[in-house]
Amino acid sequence: MRKQIILILVVLVFTAGCTMAPKYTQPEAPIPGEWPQGEAYKIPQAGPEAPAVSGLSWKAFFIDPKLQQIIQTALDNNRDMRIAALNVERARALYGIQRAELFPAVNGVGEGVKQRLASDLVSPGNSRTIEQYSVGLGIAAWEMDFFGRIRSLKDQALEEYLATDEARSSAQIALVSEVARVYLALAADRENLKLARSTLTSQQAAYDLIKRQYEVGVASELDLRQAQIPVDAARGDVARFTQTTAQDQNALTLLAGSPVPKDLLPSDLARCNPSKEIFAGLSSEALLNRPDIMAAEHRLRGAYAFIGAARASFFPRISLTTSIGTASDELSGLFGSGSGTWSFVPQITVPIFDARTWAAYRVSKAQQEIALAQYEKTIQTAFREVADSLAVQGTVDRQVAAQMSLTKAVADTYRLSNQRYTKGIDSYLGALDAQRSLYAAQQGLISLRLAKLANQVRLYAVLGGGGE
Repeated sequence: MRKQIILILVVLVFTAGCTMAPKYTQPEAPIPGEWPQGEAYKIPQAGPEAPAVSGLSWKAFFIDPKLQQIIQTALDNNRDMRIAALNVERARALYGIQRAELFPAVNGVGEGVKQRLASDLVSPGNSRTIEQYSVGLGIAAWEMDFFGRIRSLKDQALEEYLATDEARSSAQIALVSEVARVYLALAADRENLKLARSTLTSQQAAYDLIKRQYEVGVASELDLRQAQIPVDAARGDVARFTQTTAQDQNALTLLAGSPVPKDLLPSDLARCNPSKEIFAGLSSEALLNRPDIMAAEHRLRGAYAFIGAARASFFPRISLTTSIGTASDELSGLFGSGSGTWSFVPQITVPIFDARTWAAYRVSKAQQEIALAQYEKTIQTAFREVADSLAVQGTVDRQVAAQMSLTKAVADTYRLSNQRYTKGIDSYLGALDAQRSLYAAQQGLISLRLAKLANQVRLYAVLGGGGE
């Protein structure tokens, strides 16, 4: 028995580093080394006002205390995050199962048999009733991993576990950024609702004034009907933004996993300053640390390991079944002198012809090529997302400044047009057109300010931010 133990130890040492998987080398990223350049791209230099994303937690990026509380609630309660965390636990357990295949499973077995035989099967004078009892420890069909098949499958399971963990990080980034986006959308819709109500109030007052003038014959019916148009339009906008505000709150509740207290909801966009300016960096290599890209690379590594398992299937499999114990025809004699038993049954299986083995190898090669293409596509998609966000970052301030100037000019135009109508110089049509332009310009300004803040959140997410 001592020789058997020594043999097992030698096998374990021999198989410790054996694998037939091809050597993995990280593929070259199929993107330019630097971010796009041009008039639309103005990448800020790193500094205290524009820190790099690397190492910046979401708590440091989102500086609004109310938004921080909502995000933390979402991370604690969101069902998607729970599923992502459970998927990690599942992948970890599957890795543990696959890793355990490298080691023999030792089982304890107790058995009792009592059997009555036919008389013609028993020698004369012997009892027809047979009793046998045994107790032992054994290893059943343990495969000795000489060619690394099981080890390669273990490596594949490990890479899948690591990819799942990165997927959980990616889900967290998506959740954090989506909470912030909905929070900002709610703030913008609430500000639009305030604007619509303010416009309705002012237009209702103007309509009431013109109606009184019409009743005494000072204003025409055309003026009255023209004054009614912005009132009805504003009334419809009030209803529309009341609806979208309620839907935004419902979306925020779903993301948070529980009702969000009213005191944490934003009042309007003007009071929102949820994030700080960030620095994208000069090199696009920063993208390689994005969780979804790292997950794709782990799956690519796993595909390499699967090739090793497929290659090892072409070689012999050696398995061992062994046991040691005691047996007796009487229960009381199990541990008596001379009752010891043992067995040692090595087995070798040599593949001669099995079409499935070749098919599995071709599958492993195709799987590796698919994983490589998915890895490269993930990098290219990430590069495009960051480039788009940088284009917005480089131009949105100019758009906001132009819209602010436009809004001021249209407001002055409306004021002057209204004065000219009041003095009887122009018809109400000029004041009505100016009012419509002012209302549209104010809504456009809100939309651009929302786009600026939302793009900061998106840039943080696509650069791989969002960690603790």
